[in-house]
Amino acid sequence: MSYAPAGGPAAPADEAARRRVVGTPPARAEAVPCVGQIAGLRPHADVELLDALDHHTRRTVAAWLQDRPSTATRQACLQTLAGFVRWLQSAEPGLGLLAATGAHLDAYCEQARIGALTVGVRNPGRALSGATVARKHRALSSFYWFAWSIGAIRQGDGVCTPADEPRSFAITREERRMLRHGASRLAADGRVAEAVAVALIEATGASVATLASLTSEDLHAVGHGSNNPLVLVTMRDDRGDVVTFPVPTWVHPWLRALSSTRAAGDLLIKQGDGQPVSIDWLTAALQDAGSAGGVPASRAKLLHPRRLRAGTAAAPA
Repeated sequence: MSYAPAGGPAAPADEAARRRVVGTPPARAEAVPCVGQIAGLRPHADVELLDALDHHTRRTVAAWLQDRPSTATRQACLQTLAGFVRWLQSAEPGLGLLAATGAHLDAYCEQARIGALTVGVRNPGRALSGATVARKHRALSSFYWFAWSIGAIRQGDGVCTPADEPRSFAITREERRMLRHGASRLAADGRVAEAVAVALIEATGASVATLASLTSEDLHAVGHGSNNPLVLVTMRDDRGDVVTFPVPTWVHPWLRALSSTRAAGDLLIKQGDGQPVSIDWLTAALQDAGSAGGVPASRAKLLHPRRLRAGTAAAPA
């Protein structure tokens, strides 16, 4: 197994100074409680507006923006959400963002379509195209779905809360054991990339974007002379800092198999078509691993990358 030595030439010069204690979970919403601290979001009126929200809402907004896959997407989502907040504050003063309903979202989008918005838009009174309104609706729906998935809103309170599903999903210790067993079943069936992805997200709580960017150079073997060297994986957390996690011993053979087929700098985990990991692909892998490991079907279908991270993202500071 040709892992790069920890702290070797491939590592950033300042990595040692920034690297955290091995096994420390990556920072999420509680470590970046303010929108203005998120990479790529410069302080301006929209950032200040969202950072002025109550503590619980601000943390939820920050977690959602951090979960966006790129800086450009974060900026677009920031602008959309800030516009909706301004409209909501004007239409129903005192109503919190997390207390808005589907009727509020529909009313906002309809006013945008007919040109009736006077706040929260660049050109008040100007009708927006159907495509623009649809993008706004998708972004806002995504926010409320995320807020529901991490338990930030209760069933029936948010725009996108499914009526037939529980308010939140907390995976149990036994279900985590089943999920790890299911990952082994996937590997035995030749689905090694999926097995590695499931194992890493379960062990580290990494985001989909982080898993999608991993290369073989992010794996580091410590103690090359021993039969079972400690293998570390280095990742970038939500703030861009380097964090390091030990990889469970039972995952090592899968990493060897993947690394042997990857050129230096190539993505470590890929979909079957060679494309980078997507949230849909990883969700399907989690649910398949859950089912294979014995998680009841009603629970396995609720497995989702964001829900495995939800406990930390929603925890009070």
